[in-house]
Amino acid sequence: MKVLVTGGAGFIGSHTVDLLLKKGYKVKVLDLLQPRVHPYGKPKYLSSEVEFIQGDVSDKAVLEKAMEGVEGIFHLAAYQDYMTDFSNFIRVNTFSTALIFEIIVEKKLDIKKIVLASSQSIYGEGKYNCKTHGVQYPDSRIIKQLESSDWEIYCPVAGCKEYMKSVLIDEAVTNPFTAYGISKEALERLAVKLGKRYSIPTVSMRYSIVQGPRNSFFNAYSGVCRIFTLRLINNKPPVIYEDGKQLRDYVHVLDVARANVLAFESSQADYEAFNVGGEKGTDLLEYTKILISVLNKKIEPLIPGYYRYGDTRHTVSISEKLKKLSWKNEHSLEDIFRDYIKWVYEQPDLKDRYQEIEEVMKKQNVLRKATNLVKK
Repeated sequence: MKVLVTGGAGFIGSHTVDLLLKKGYKVKVLDLLQPRVHPYGKPKYLSSEVEFIQGDVSDKAVLEKAMEGVEGIFHLAAYQDYMTDFSNFIRVNTFSTALIFEIIVEKKLDIKKIVLASSQSIYGEGKYNCKTHGVQYPDSRIIKQLESSDWEIYCPVAGCKEYMKSVLIDEAVTNPFTAYGISKEALERLAVKLGKRYSIPTVSMRYSIVQGPRNSFFNAYSGVCRIFTLRLINNKPPVIYEDGKQLRDYVHVLDVARANVLAFESSQADYEAFNVGGEKGTDLLEYTKILISVLNKKIEPLIPGYYRYGDTRHTVSISEKLKKLSWKNEHSLEDIFRDYIKWVYEQPDLKDRYQEIEEVMKKQNVLRKATNLVKK
């Protein structure tokens, strides 16, 4: 079978391409090679076996060309960032999904299945439990609270001022509050509704924080592993936002690639959404401690009281639904670090770019400093 992978030169896309080729698929890749992610053009790791098209996934003519002759689609192209160009999230993530179905219907294409990249961000602040009022799905923290270094989540029930305990997030309830999260929720809704209408099975993959080799050095969104690793390699301390006690789950990109292909090949996955998460939740202080140990450094992190407006406090997904399809985490957090660090040392430019990224986020008023200490 010949399949199209949009965003196939990227982090998750390229590993998915490698696995598809290994399993005998013919692969076509459509990728914009966005300069902030690919400043040097098409990456060398992209296999010469793929049929490559450079172009924008939201350009109908380009997308039509890419979809010619394929029977399956992995729609992994995405716009991810912390910047305030909100329309780009909708254009690249949601509009392109609608275009895929539009082209299928117009051209009467015989597409067997579509797997789509969604995100843990569609859960917003996630799932919590109040001792008095039970399970809650709170909205994002307000600026006044964050400015006071008051990081935890309060019960949203009127009159209740209790902090809540985070709960593992299943697939049941979505509550996005960022443009990125909203674009992904809309993508999912388009895919499942139009997929059922036109009998095209679709699957949405809700990735947690994906890490590992090929994670771009250059875009602000590409994450804590890249930022902290480059800081430590350059003998500089990692800079932790909030108080470092925020919980996240981290999943190896190779486990994500396996999940993508499994979802494509399993009829039990049709029209479903799946969390693709890590082994467990890890707070940022522990995460940093493990990374420092793997790198064999003796550098303490900085906690200067910055917060990134729009970040969630605790988001840890549970992947039991996907595990029922025989998927499992084959890589630990230590494996993620070792594989990523090995890849990092193979790169020609190990410059620490944190300062550049920090200045951009400050200019956009995304990165802010708490001004008052909370009294508890």
